[in-house]
Amino acid sequence: MGRARIGDWLIAAGTGAILVVAGAAEHRPATGAGLLGYALLAAGGLALVARRRFPIAVLVVTGLCAWGYQAIGFDVFAIGYLIAVYAAMRAGRRWATVAASVVMLVTLPLAAMVSGLATGEAFAQARGVLELAWLIAAGAAGEALRQAERRADEAERTREESALRRADEERLHIARELHDSLTHQISVIKIQAEAAVHLAQKRGEEVPAALLAIRDAGREASRELRATLEALRDDEKAAPCGLAHVPDLVRRARTTGLDATLTIEGDRADVPAAVDRTGYRIVQESLTNIARHAAAASASVRIDYRPDAVAIRVDDDGNATPASQPVPGVGLLGMRERVTALGGLLRAGPRREGGFSVQAELPVGRPS
Repeated sequence: MGRARIGDWLIAAGTGAILVVAGAAEHRPATGAGLLGYALLAAGGLALVARRRFPIAVLVVTGLCAWGYQAIGFDVFAIGYLIAVYAAMRAGRRWATVAASVVMLVTLPLAAMVSGLATGEAFAQARGVLELAWLIAAGAAGEALRQAERRADEAERTREESALRRADEERLHIARELHDSLTHQISVIKIQAEAAVHLAQKRGEEVPAALLAIRDAGREASRELRATLEALRDDEKAAPCGLAHVPDLVRRARTTGLDATLTIEGDRADVPAAVDRTGYRIVQESLTNIARHAAAASASVRIDYRPDAVAIRVDDDGNATPASQPVPGVGLLGMRERVTALGGLLRAGPRREGGFSVQAELPVGRPS
């Protein structure tokens, strides 16, 4: 039971006890109608435990209880109803609260008449049970707190949007810096290496292995840098990849000779964009690491769309063993940073049966 729930029970029990004690002060016998009056007094307080979930229902119940115990003859202030008015206004149910309160103010004198009082005495007692000033104060307090909470939520949302905007601006700045400082140099290295290989082949000379390695590394570096810049820009001109593109990753992995399989469970609808991009990057980096380092013959990718999270698992049958101590590289550290930023969990390490496993859980903000 949460702290708020315990507080609700304490308020409800305390209010019920106050009402019963106030009723007992009138020395009513706990038999017949008096017993019913005590039950209504207790119910008028205990009903408040549900005021957060069912504010209008609690408003009606506490109002009926106040009407009922006054009709029996208990002249007790309607504390429970005032608290219900406050809760209903805080929940934003203004018109329903005003309508219910108008009905209460009009009908309470009738309840006093049912108890046997004359008209003048009935109106006086009704004002004592539910004073207009206290009723307005309870409603105003609930509305004031609702507005304060709304402004606090708006301020928090604005701060988050500002932080995201600053992050986007910084990402674009990094992309421009990388483009200016690296792309040209890598392109020059790649072109010169390819030209040297071409000339050597044209002359019929044996191409040095180091020169071939430089050419291939230049091509790979150019491709990866281009992909990184697109991810950093991540704007309308460079549409980001998401989980819908994972089948393409798996197909490309098969072209390298890796027996890669993909299993998808659940419905991908309404996955947040950040989760969508991060899930794709996790699969991409995992398959890249398998191709480069694992010496694996097969790999499996599993994506499970759950109500509250997206679970991703990438396994391989490579050379990793439980006894080996994996050294986290830049790719794995990058995955962990992405997942942590979204409030998720990442586990990566050797499998008991051999090979390596990457498992991630990315929350989607829809708790069940």
